[in-house]
Amino acid sequence: MSQGIAFGARLFALRDGTTKPDRVNHTEIVKLPCKTGIVSVVVFEALCSTVLPTIQRSRRLMSLDTFRGIAIACMILANNPGTWGAIYPPLRHAEWHGCTPTDLIFPSFLFAAGVAMAFSLSQYITSHATSEPVGWRILRRCTLLFVLGVILNGFPYYSWETLRILGILQRISLAYLIAALVVLNLSVARQWLFAIAVLVGYQIAMQLIPVPGFGAGDLSPEGNLAAFIDRTILGSPHLWQRGPFDPEGLLATLPASVTVLMGYFTGDWLRRQLFDRGTSLRMAIAGIACIISGWLWGFGFPINKALWTSSFVLFSGGWALLLFAICYQLADVWNWRSWAFPFKVFGLNAIFLFFASGIVSRLLVRIPVRWQGDTLSLKMWLYKTIFQPLGNMEGSLAFAIVTVVIWWFVLYGLYRKGVFFKV
Repeated sequence: MSQGIAFGARLFALRDGTTKPDRVNHTEIVKLPCKTGIVSVVVFEALCSTVLPTIQRSRRLMSLDTFRGIAIACMILANNPGTWGAIYPPLRHAEWHGCTPTDLIFPSFLFAAGVAMAFSLSQYITSHATSEPVGWRILRRCTLLFVLGVILNGFPYYSWETLRILGILQRISLAYLIAALVVLNLSVARQWLFAIAVLVGYQIAMQLIPVPGFGAGDLSPEGNLAAFIDRTILGSPHLWQRGPFDPEGLLATLPASVTVLMGYFTGDWLRRQLFDRGTSLRMAIAGIACIISGWLWGFGFPINKALWTSSFVLFSGGWALLLFAICYQLADVWNWRSWAFPFKVFGLNAIFLFFASGIVSRLLVRIPVRWQGDTLSLKMWLYKTIFQPLGNMEGSLAFAIVTVVIWWFVLYGLYRKGVFFKV
């Protein structure tokens, strides 16, 4: 009985914040002696069902900040080679169908946004509070993200005749908005039905709706339905590189919102779980199942990041879930946090990092430097004089790594001052 009282005291101490939640394990309940009878068992079941979920909800996930930080750090690494003519294959996007490690970075970021959504919106969903105020806040946030994306696309010269409308931040904005509206207005069952309907419906539309001049089922860059819609609504001059399609196009934003929902479903389930390896294992198993399902689906609807195909949603979302499970096990279950801190610094200012690094990279290619009788951009001068002597491929990668390191020190300075930019 004394063991039971002691354990109950620990639970209430946890709720009051006088001890650490990661020291509690549900197996302690099983180890309690049963001599106190059925009443004691019922009491402890009640304690665990009321106090432990509160502990889980009140603790910030180190793994989420870490995972988001890994995603944005990899994004900066992939976006800033010394020269685009010398890139190692894993740091390239697939030319069209297929998937490389770099193709998994953006969906991982969207997945992380979905996990965070589960925690940020939980109070409105569980309390059945009106969704109008939070709805306006989400709309304002997504509008600002979209505007920042357009500003980044045109910087520093803005030609409205050729300004690209869509992009990474715009995709985050629209996909998050759609997912948030689904979460706030539909029941859990209908949220799942929405996700399934989008993935199935997207394949049906892409393969059965004919495109003028190409017919139905053409998944080429020029002939697919998503590209046709972008050209029709936005016009080719406002697409990526003023080409026939945009990899962050309008129609493909729908399946991208399912990537956010996959993160939301994970986070919503995670809020009610204990910090133990069983939670990590179940996430890992689910991730592997999604990877296999996406791979199999790819035989009927090819894995393609540019089109954000349904198979790509499951495949990339599965990898995101698996990698997040690993981060969760290391950082939140085992409390191995020293390795995670550098990525946490990235993750706490991720949007600022993406925007600011985009501005700086655009400036580097536009500032002229005279060198050996020729005029180079400042970026190319830095690459040729400092990094290229290491070798083309090695120097290009070293340039990208140094860029990531420099930005880490910038963000660490902000972290030390407690400055975190939120949209």
